[in-house]
Amino acid sequence: MSYNYKDLGLSNTREMFAKANREHYAVPAFNFNNMEQMLAIVEACAEMGSPVILQCSTGALKYMTKEVTPLLAKAAVDRARAMGSDIPVALHLDHGPNLDAVKSCIDAGFSSVMIDGSHYPFEENIAVTKEVVEYAKKFDVTVEAELGVLAGVEDDVVAEHSIFTNPDEVEEFVARTGVDSLAIAIGTSHGAHKFKPGTNPKLELEILAEIERRIPGFPIVLHGSSAVPQKYVEEIKKYGGILKDAIGIPNTELMGAAKSGVAKINVDTDGRLAFTAGVRRVFAEQPEEFDPRKYLGVAKEEMKAYYKEKIKEVFGSENAYKAAK
Repeated sequence: MSYNYKDLGLSNTREMFAKANREHYAVPAFNFNNMEQMLAIVEACAEMGSPVILQCSTGALKYMTKEVTPLLAKAAVDRARAMGSDIPVALHLDHGPNLDAVKSCIDAGFSSVMIDGSHYPFEENIAVTKEVVEYAKKFDVTVEAELGVLAGVEDDVVAEHSIFTNPDEVEEFVARTGVDSLAIAIGTSHGAHKFKPGTNPKLELEILAEIERRIPGFPIVLHGSSAVPQKYVEEIKKYGGILKDAIGIPNTELMGAAKSGVAKINVDTDGRLAFTAGVRRVFAEQPEEFDPRKYLGVAKEEMKAYYKEKIKEVFGSENAYKAAK
């Protein structure tokens, strides 16, 4: 079944990003894979008065199905309104691989899409991106593209090494493609195993500043921006999980980016870690428990609490809109 995203109560990202850039904060883009994660995200944002982008990877879409996913997003809008909040909610395809995938999501009711042509040469990336933009504009769906390559693993997106975005290319890319936002590579990384303990991850803020100078006021996106909170890593290990030692992007680094031209910051791994820590805690402390509502409910609340903290400490987007009563 096909939906127009506006009929689902969803927003695209155009006004979200314009307001974020004017008021110097970043919009949270949180990935979700099920109802509990969706509720954790929208309730956290509604209580904080923060706009939100519900992100869905191709893997998550396959898991939840394209029939169910848009209705979960509609439910997120309805939940925020029932809580007394007017926050805008977007449903965004994360790392769309090609035009067919993008078309399928737009037809299903997505309000925003990403086309990831970052692995192509510059001219081919432009051609692929422009084709998506031309289709999406017919439905007033906003489009994100990417220049540069992030290392790490996220579902089907795999790269061994980062390639920083070249500021000399951004003006031409944006002008020729007509995209609404641009994901750049300045030191973030996909997945849970970003950087080894003992290292000091830093964003290349000089590259960010130069990109902002080249395309002033244009919405910039950071992918792979989870902090990999050690409290959840340790808790998962404590209760029988196996995780390699790793650290993520420090909140202080992301906070500086959020106050500049970065309008959207993507977080996935942190939510997975918080959610999994909650489930493992229940199973370890209450081994007799078999009611999914009990262990998934705890996981949802853990993820929600963490994201409320992240909204305040990193995004700076609290009270941008009417908060829940």
